[in-house]
Amino acid sequence: MTSQTTISAAGPGGTAPADPSDGPPAKGLRGHPWFTLITVAVGVMMVALDGTIVAIANPAIASDLGATFAQVQWITNAYFLALAVSLITAGKLGDRFGHRQTFLIGVVGFAAASGAIGLSDSIAFVVTFRVFQGLFGALLMPAALGLLRATFPAEKLNMAIGLWGMVIGASTAGGPILGGVLVEHVNWQSVFFINVPVGALALVLGVLILLDHRAENAPRSFDLLGIAFLSGAMFSLVWALIKAPTWGWGDGLTWTFIVASVVLFAAFAFWETKVGEPLIPLGLFRSVPLSAGVVLMVLMAIAFMGGLFFVTFYLQNVHGMSPIDAGLHLLPLTGMMIVGSPLAGAAITKLGPRIPLAGGMAATAIAMYGMSTLETDTGSGVMSIWFALLGFGLAPVMVGATEVIVGNAPMELSGVAGGLQQAAMQIGGSLGTAVLGGVMASKVDSDLPGNWTGAGLPELTPAQLDQASEAVQVGVAPVAKGTPEAVAAKIADVAHDTFISGMSLASLVAAGVAVVAVFVALLTKRGANAEAGAGVGHI
Repeated sequence: MTSQTTISAAGPGGTAPADPSDGPPAKGLRGHPWFTLITVAVGVMMVALDGTIVAIANPAIASDLGATFAQVQWITNAYFLALAVSLITAGKLGDRFGHRQTFLIGVVGFAAASGAIGLSDSIAFVVTFRVFQGLFGALLMPAALGLLRATFPAEKLNMAIGLWGMVIGASTAGGPILGGVLVEHVNWQSVFFINVPVGALALVLGVLILLDHRAENAPRSFDLLGIAFLSGAMFSLVWALIKAPTWGWGDGLTWTFIVASVVLFAAFAFWETKVGEPLIPLGLFRSVPLSAGVVLMVLMAIAFMGGLFFVTFYLQNVHGMSPIDAGLHLLPLTGMMIVGSPLAGAAITKLGPRIPLAGGMAATAIAMYGMSTLETDTGSGVMSIWFALLGFGLAPVMVGATEVIVGNAPMELSGVAGGLQQAAMQIGGSLGTAVLGGVMASKVDSDLPGNWTGAGLPELTPAQLDQASEAVQVGVAPVAKGTPEAVAAKIADVAHDTFISGMSLASLVAAGVAVVAVFVALLTKRGANAEAGAGVGHI
């Protein structure tokens, strides 16, 4: 092997041969690829669950701790900001100090922060420990991919990433169901306390099973100025996307942060060409497949996360479902991701990523178009068809784009590549929510006055219309207390019809994004460096 792909696998008891293919296979549990997959899946499950499970608990947290709406928003925003800003740097830490150690620290820290949130008696403590959850989650996610990359041989890597993606998809989509059950039958604290035993299990498994895989020419120093530039750029971009719906896209503050992010990204790119050991060697992006994989993750997340954001409001506020019922109605999506991910891994191994990825994004585009046809009285059967198709389309993209990014990076940068993959998904999700939210808001603002007047409802003042528009954007009928039943029914009809028109347009935009992603997928190919991690342990 060349020095670029040579790795060592050091366990607590010693150091394995520099080239894993030259040494004997791992004995028992330690270093076994499939047990490694189970271990990292348990850890990653906590982070994926926390992306969606907390949304169900927010109303109970607000009521119990006396938090304002803006403070409750920070429960989500603090976690997301810390995670998105830290992912690439955390990946570099794994490349430098070993993915095993980084993963275990991430698991312990995430579980401890979760327990601290459950014990918190003020919203300030909840938000503070959510930041720590995000930071430790950022350590955990790229390290998991780095461990899979180093443990599985090339011919098994897609299947492993497929199962890994299945866990993420199932955890993300299953979060609202589990959260609803815990909040309804236990308390909001249980949403966080559940991570403590899960984290303890991941720690025990990690200590017993994981081997420390490091590239022979792994980084030996840190690009501190590069970290500062990149972190500032990521923070400015994500902060602008989070606040744009509140400030407005034309507001000076929004564009101040967007311009700041562009300037800082430019400074980061310039500095990376000058420093001896850069945080992200820009030569990585000379790989067209790797760059296409990053763009594809962003586009996929825009369509998926942005579209799914409105579906939850549609199910709960238009159809009047409880959080648990809404989660159950999303089971076709979850189920198809669970079934489709390992199948996608097998297909990508056989055919390469290009066809499955393009086909997956085409299916996603069709599903988003189908979701644009949903009405206030659409039945569960029709909804299930589109949700299932969406899950089926997303599965190969979650698997294939991850393999394309990680597999096309050198072994010594597998952590950074894993951080790139996760950061692309986080930024895409934020973009999807912000941009499609803007589309929804614009459509509602445009249609609501005419729909309101057309229904013969009393004229609203500009301030009342703004308040009504904000409610309608999430599918809520702005019915004041004491409103006669007949008038309340008309208001509900107008609110829901207007929400549907906005959701339909947002879904069509998401479908268009998915169509663009089809062509980006055609630029991908199998990871040129995937064989670097082949063969530690036995299959």
